[in-house]
Amino acid sequence: MHTAAAIATLRVVHIVSGVFWVGATLFLAGFLVPALRASGPAAGPVMEHVVESRRLPLYMMGAALLIIISGGALMWLDAAGSAGAWMRSGTGQTFSLGAALAIVGAIIGGAVNTPVGRRLGAIVAGARARGGAPDADELAEIQRLQGRLARATTWVAVLLVLATIAMAVARYVP
Repeated sequence: MHTAAAIATLRVVHIVSGVFWVGATLFLAGFLVPALRASGPAAGPVMEHVVESRRLPLYMMGAALLIIISGGALMWLDAAGSAGAWMRSGTGQTFSLGAALAIVGAIIGGAVNTPVGRRLGAIVAGARARGGAPDADELAEIQRLQGRLARATTWVAVLLVLATIAMAVARYVP
């Protein structure tokens, strides 16, 4: 599988998935989540649509998995036959650092953001099913969850930007 076509395919999958994942995360952290927080309970239908109808968390986790799998395959191909020398090189270590940062970002996204987004959608859907707005306890829970989502999304964005920087410069680290 160490053909030019295989490497090109893995790189395309890795880079295109990365562009989507990092771009969507930066949009969420910098624009959508702050706007939703500022909107209070009115953000519920938007969040519900993004999570349930548009399935953004599913696409983001799918992109993260594609990145991790394709990146792992690329690292394996780069390191093959070097008896560990490539992994000890500056390039190998920088790619490894970028991979670790992205994996931590994926773990936070899967463990925090996805369930929080689903919970927010469920609260709003429950209130709508009752024919009214969220009650005081639900509003407090919404605010708490929105804060948690904002913090986690910001951390994921920072990790992914750092991973992107590592991947961008790794080939030039001696």
